[in-house]
Amino acid sequence: MELIDTHCHLTSEAFAGAVDAVIDRALAVGVRQMITVATDAADARAALALTRRRAELRMAAGVHPHETAKAGPGDIEELRRIWSEPLCVAVGEIGLDYHYDYSPRAIQRDLFARQLEAARETPRPIIVHSREAHEDTVAILRQAGFVNRPVVFHCFTGTSDEAAQIGEHGWRVSFSGVVTFRKSTELQAIAAACPADRLLLETDSPYLSPEPVRHLRPNEPAHVAHIARFVAALRGVPADELAAQAARNARAFFSLPVGTETGAAD
Repeated sequence: MELIDTHCHLTSEAFAGAVDAVIDRALAVGVRQMITVATDAADARAALALTRRRAELRMAAGVHPHETAKAGPGDIEELRRIWSEPLCVAVGEIGLDYHYDYSPRAIQRDLFARQLEAARETPRPIIVHSREAHEDTVAILRQAGFVNRPVVFHCFTGTSDEAAQIGEHGWRVSFSGVVTFRKSTELQAIAAACPADRLLLETDSPYLSPEPVRHLRPNEPAHVAHIARFVAALRGVPADELAAQAARNARAFFSLPVGTETGAAD
């Protein structure tokens, strides 16, 4: 099975001292490429260093809504420099989180808008984090001029109506291990109906281990294979076929190389 994990956090403390083993376990089950996603400027530096070292990786960088209250005055400018790096394939994850409110909502909205404004000059796709904040997230994206630009709502857990609105704006949703959870019936229906050429898969590891390994912590990129098998069963197609389609979609959306031989920097 050919797989791509479009969203993981390999610089997380959960993988400290073990990240190479984590990557190797993913490769062993057919995960050809992984996008490690940074959540602030310092994390972006670490993600870039790791990505330069491992050919199987690409990276994304942004200030996560949880981190917006701690962002410094020069962080967006530093992120702009990192977005210009060839190994950086996306801006994000950025957005809004009204579930935890680790940062004040006004600060979240302001930094989301300012990062979008800074990202307007780059062709990089936008990875959006939106939790219990759909209306404001869509409004800010629209105001920033991102309708029909490459945007993905990662780890989507919203409603069918929200998924439809995202699609109407030319954006995508990505499915994580949450889709495998027993109570995720509406999300499963969304995954079953998603157009094949727009399907994206992710682990969001080290979080959200999928069934049948939900008890395992931390989650790992290797577990994207379980997500692919589950979504394939929902759609009534062979797992290999589903995984290959999702991998093609990921390469097209994130401009990933066909192989990993061009990944590591000299």
